[in-house]
Amino acid sequence: MDYFEMMKGFLLSPLESFRKVRDTDWGDSLRYYLILLVINAVLSAIVSIGMASAAWTSFSALFTQAGVPLPAVAGTGVIVFALVMIIVQFVLVFIGAAWLHIFVSVLGGRRGYLQTLKALTFGSTPAMLFGWIPFIGFLASIWSFILGIFGIRELQDMTTVRAAIAVILAVLAVLLIMIAIVAFFVIASYSVVTPVPVIVP
Repeated sequence: MDYFEMMKGFLLSPLESFRKVRDTDWGDSLRYYLILLVINAVLSAIVSIGMASAAWTSFSALFTQAGVPLPAVAGTGVIVFALVMIIVQFVLVFIGAAWLHIFVSVLGGRRGYLQTLKALTFGSTPAMLFGWIPFIGFLASIWSFILGIFGIRELQDMTTVRAAIAVILAVLAVLLIMIAIVAFFVIASYSVVTPVPVIVP
């Protein structure tokens, strides 16, 4: 598999590209996704180090004028963070695919978990390649979301409507769970800090 040619395909002709990867195995799909993760991590790390260095230079100039020199900012922390994120995202794609596959199965997808995993790994191409660019990264994420729907449709032999409903429901369910968790902690913290009124007879 020519991975970089596949990246170009998913950006310019995604439907045809999904049809080409219908019979790919676990190895090709995961290697492709790992390459995307590394590209994204490297580009994100470069941007982060550049931004951190610029901010640190301005910040340290104030201390230097006061006679308190500060060491130059190191990019080691950013690099370590990038490596951790590669591992975390690689693991999360399996969990995300399993979660999405529940809704895909309910709505009629019958071609197995691997096809759902491939819809996520190959569909993430725009977000991984351009997600590190401000604003453009947001648009790339939306494009990847749409590609996920196309991927489910093509790889699970579903209609566009059913594929879209499956993907949207999977995302909405996660959002609702997150909102419920945040609301629980907000209510719990509020009840802790709010003093209980004492009734004096």
